[in-house]
Amino acid sequence: MGILVTVALSMGYDTARPIIIAVIAGFVIAIPVSWLVARKITHLVKT
Repeated sequence: MGILVTVALSMGYDTARPIIIAVIAGFVIAIPVSWLVARKITHLVKT
């Protein structure tokens, strides 16, 4: 989420709307990625 906010700010989008969109997009992307990483770690620890 922070990476997308940093990208938005460095591209000159410094108003509230693009930052909020970046936060929401980062959150939506982070949910499945974190689930996949947690699943992979669980499988690695079990063996």
